[in-house]
Amino acid sequence: MAGYERWAPFYDAMRGDQAAPVAYLRGLIEKHHPAAETLLELGCGTGSVLEQLQARYSVTGVDRSQQMLRIAKTKVPLARLLRKDITALELGERFDVVVCVADVVNHLHPFRAWEALFARAYEHLADSGIFIFDMNTQLHLSELAAQPPLTAWSPQGHFTMLDVVEAAGNGVAVEVTIFEYRPNGTYRLHTASVPEISFPTERVTKSLRTRFRHVRVYDQDRIRPSRLSERLHFVCTR
Repeated sequence: MAGYERWAPFYDAMRGDQAAPVAYLRGLIEKHHPAAETLLELGCGTGSVLEQLQARYSVTGVDRSQQMLRIAKTKVPLARLLRKDITALELGERFDVVVCVADVVNHLHPFRAWEALFARAYEHLADSGIFIFDMNTQLHLSELAAQPPLTAWSPQGHFTMLDVVEAAGNGVAVEVTIFEYRPNGTYRLHTASVPEISFPTERVTKSLRTRFRHVRVYDQDRIRPSRLSERLHFVCTR
């Protein structure tokens, strides 16, 4: 949480254009629930996903970061945005679609936090509604940790470096270093550490099937998921 509070003002510039991932998400929704009208995003961050879905759905976003939600409010001013813990959510209403994307589930630890998220998603789905989330696989996290740091300059002159390092418990830590360019020509240093972890696909699927009627797994880059998959999307029907 503290990491994302500090990272929030620079988050969108670092992640870049999210049109392709959101288009893929929209395709999954249209395939599995074409009549959907209402959508809840768990871990909505700065609102980049909701911004691209608001024309088609009535959208609600939930996040724990006040700074992220403040930015989201400028992008989706008509959306309902709530500051809450996504693993303990109780809105007392149901939605046609619940989504949780952009590595959000990978930030939860231990596995019972993943299961709490699955339970909250199920409770907030209408009958025959769908829950879609993505995850970085264990393979992908290990690959990221083996790669050199990712660096980028923003249009505002900020320099950002992301270094993924191995952490205890089969996880990683995303070490964020930001040099914020200031109007007087100097830079202000910001640092943050954001943990991520993943679990075997079989374990995740087994947990989901204790709640949902149907669980489908997709790999955007392959015909079907395999041991080489780096990111998976799960589509779960209540």
